[in-house]
Amino acid sequence: MTLKGKHIGFGITGSHCTYSQVVPEIEKLVKAGCRVTVFVTYTVKHTDTRFGSGRDWVARVEEISGSPVIDSIVDAEPFGPRTPLDCMVIAPLTGNSMSKFANAQTDSPVLMAAKATLRNGNPVVLGLSTNDGLSLNLQNIAKLIVAKNIYFIPFGQDDPIHKPNSLVGKMDLLLDTVESAILGKQIQPILVDKTK
Repeated sequence: MTLKGKHIGFGITGSHCTYSQVVPEIEKLVKAGCRVTVFVTYTVKHTDTRFGSGRDWVARVEEISGSPVIDSIVDAEPFGPRTPLDCMVIAPLTGNSMSKFANAQTDSPVLMAAKATLRNGNPVVLGLSTNDGLSLNLQNIAKLIVAKNIYFIPFGQDDPIHKPNSLVGKMDLLLDTVESAILGKQIQPILVDKTK
């Protein structure tokens, strides 16, 4: 299938160490002919870390997508009724945002866009990046993995020895996961070895 002409929402949450893996995937979507609208949480826009400044990351994704990021719930809401997305991606998805999404809490532009996309019966693709995926957040993964119209970028333990509960999506499979999700299929295998 081709993604050309598809309107893809791309939500970024506060796993700062994963931005370098997901930003190239936005470029791939644009090169595939997608219209990409980027949604960011407050943390993404306003936090500076050793992985870079929030302003610099926002400027970079705005340059790639060719449009300003959506950074408020009010601006994200119309992507349900008026400007539907063909697919909404959240990558990286932190454990914090995942917990809220799994429990129907909508407190950020990213989660509002995801809720709006589900409202329209369209797919939401999740790219995990959480230190507690195999501990407190495992129940939320279970809730989401069986939910209608929610798909996962294949994921695995990124550091089983030092961070045994940590799970991260194989972000280079993002494009393939989106293609499958639009067709109503979960890409397989969903569990992968992230240590190789």
